[in-house]
Amino acid sequence: MANILILAALPEEGDALFPGRGERGGGSFAARRLTTDGHALSIAICGLGKVNAALCAGMLGGDTDMLMMSGTCGSLGAAPGAYWLAEAVQHDYGANEPGLFRRYRAGEWPIGEAGEAHFAAMADPGLGLPHARIASGDSFVACPQAAADLADTLGATLVDMEVAAVAQVATRLGKPWAAIKAVTDEANGESAGDFHANLVRAARLAAQEVERLVAAI
Repeated sequence: MANILILAALPEEGDALFPGRGERGGGSFAARRLTTDGHALSIAICGLGKVNAALCAGMLGGDTDMLMMSGTCGSLGAAPGAYWLAEAVQHDYGANEPGLFRRYRAGEWPIGEAGEAHFAAMADPGLGLPHARIASGDSFVACPQAAADLADTLGATLVDMEVAAVAQVATRLGKPWAAIKAVTDEANGESAGDFHANLVRAARLAAQEVERLVAAI
């Protein structure tokens, strides 16, 4: 039996996972615990942003075998749907240089030659989902120019505020990680309204794929 921590930033995203099952405990993140497919799961609502995600992953992930994340994201050109997040990068970590923001792998020295900035997820067990690189940062991207910059400079096709922080924590703890997210908006001027309109539907779409992932490992 594997002990798996699944993080979701928002209550709508967490409640979409194995709905109506498990018992919610106390503590900072009130994790809901259940057993399914031979695994012990803890589903925690971490809150928005990299700090909340990293805090939750660090506090609850130490005794687990792997970390997962489920939820929603913006598109940087990707089609609607759910995605296996094969790679994650923190788009707001790096060095401000004259006329340039140079991005580095989060946690490494932001000085000198910049190498590959992303964190790689565990191997896909064969879910059949399209793979994507997600860019995570502490800002809600609702600007076509900013979205285009992330796509062009990082090769990302999705954007959110948490996954790459969870990936960094998992890497530091020496644990595998996986994340599946579904698109709510196109990271443009309509994103705030589109996000709220599509949140519940996209959260459940991602959750269904996470449920398949749990059953597959």
